[in-house]
Amino acid sequence: MSDPDLDSKLTELERKIEAAKTARDVTKAHQEEHYSQAQLAWRMVTEMVAGLGIGFGIGYGLDVLFGTTPFLMVLFTLLGIAAGINVMLRSAAEIQKAQEARQKGNEGDADGE
Repeated sequence: MSDPDLDSKLTELERKIEAAKTARDVTKAHQEEHYSQAQLAWRMVTEMVAGLGIGFGIGYGLDVLFGTTPFLMVLFTLLGIAAGINVMLRSAAEIQKAQEARQKGNEGDADGE
């Protein structure tokens, strides 16, 4: 009842569709990884700039309030930089732990197969 030529064409079409889906999934995973790395980089930059800006703002405000022109501004700017670096280092450690856990999970999957 069924034509062998049609069956072979149908099988070939299903194979091509499956290959296209697999290629799309691999490309999508790579793009998500790329964007996540960019997001992490921007997060760290934002944390550093925020620490610097907040420190500068507090120091400038206290200088205006107390009349000590550059002293507190410089002091709080340096403290803001230190706080920004501290937050960046904590973020980097958090990211590293997540990547190590992901690698261990991938190794466990490879060993199980």
